Amino acid sequence: MAFSAKDVKELRDRTGLGMMECKKALAAVDGDIEKAIEDLRKASGMKAAKKASRTAADGVVAVKVADDNSYAVALEVNSETDFAARDEGFLAFVNTVLDKAVADKQTDVAALMDGELEVAREALVQKIGENITVRRTVVVEGGVVGAYVHSNAKIAAIVSLEGGDAETAKDVAMHVTAVNPRVVSKEDMPEDVVAKEKEIILAQPDMASKPAEIAEKMVVGRINKFLAENSLVEQAFVKNPEQKVAAFVKAAGGEVKSFVRVEVGEGIEVEQVDFAAEVAAQLKG
Repeated sequence: MAFSAKDVKELRDRTGLGMMECKKALAAVDGDIEKAIEDLRKASGMKAAKKASRTAADGVVAVKVADDNSYAVALEVNSETDFAARDEGFLAFVNTVLDKAVADKQTDVAALMDGELEVAREALVQKIGENITVRRTVVVEGGVVGAYVHSNAKIAAIVSLEGGDAETAKDVAMHVTAVNPRVVSKEDMPEDVVAKEKEIILAQPDMASKPAEIAEKMVVGRINKFLAENSLVEQAFVKNPEQKVAAFVKAAGGEVKSFVRVEVGEGIEVEQVDFAAEVAAQLKG
């Protein structure tokens, strides 16, 4: 068997399907979870599965907007535990690094940390007893920039508008943190993503018996729905679901240019250790 009980659980969590169905799907693809999800979507018409939870690293994200709202910087600093991420010394370090990143518009972490900041990081590691890592800085500039950091300091977004005002940009940034769009507009969606979605739709059971021209119309409709759900300007605005984001921004005299969304630990995989199993194995040894 090329997969574990943990893999079955992840597939169940992400799809909501039963254990046996998940086991069967994983067995068919030699344990490849992403391929199993793709095949399940083709076979059953299941909607897109939830993304894997890969935010194992802890820490905070912080954002600072320039006084003239012409640019903003997002910073992610990782710790091993949330307890360390709430330490006053840790948070003071984050603010110091952020101030320097904003002053220099610096996106090169190595250059940013060279010198006094690296000394301060090493001292903090010694004091807290956990590894502290400055992972990334992101700069957004041009037009009118606004930012939002969620209350837990784990998710933040920066939005740049052509026209409009900083408060509108901040509201859209809040929307981005909540809804997590992929692109600004449907035209920005990568062709390979659209092609993959079309392939999945065509493989779904309800397409098999349809005449070619009907199937093509159905594909177009479902692709348009997919694009609308994943494009920022096409989404229903979180503060007023009756209004699309594009209309909200236009009413303020602006247009969305770009956005970034930063979430603590996204894309980082940390080995999960089953301590009970580890102790049992050692006792057997």
